[in-house]
Amino acid sequence: MEEGTSNSPSDCCSTDRDYDIHQWDAREECEVRQILDRIADKWSLLVIALLEKRTLRFTELRKSIDGISQRMLTTTLRQLERDGLIVRTVYPVVPPRVDYALTELGCTLHDTIKALVAWTEANQTKIIAARRDYDERASEKLW
Repeated sequence: MEEGTSNSPSDCCSTDRDYDIHQWDAREECEVRQILDRIADKWSLLVIALLEKRTLRFTELRKSIDGISQRMLTTTLRQLERDGLIVRTVYPVVPPRVDYALTELGCTLHDTIKALVAWTEANQTKIIAARRDYDERASEKLW
């Protein structure tokens, strides 16, 4: 190991990273940051997860996502469509029918989301314990 290289548990990446951390730069023009912001928000994750199994209509999505407003669902669907993650199909019938489905690209993202959910489920007890320990330490500092 090189001199000055940390061996602490918080150093979970090697010094020979295969990516540049600055690719996540928060600058407004940074595409990676913008895409991460979009796909990592709670509404997008839920929409992608729901569309994994089947095509859904707007009202089905809205009923399935507790707490989302009509406006927020509309905005989320438009952004996901713009990014090529979902496809919107309009049928020329009365009343109008609009279906939403994952694209091939959206399906690959869902695989990543499943891995994130699996990690969360596998580590939730550790995270709950860490939160409890933190809260205890924080409350002791108040007194």
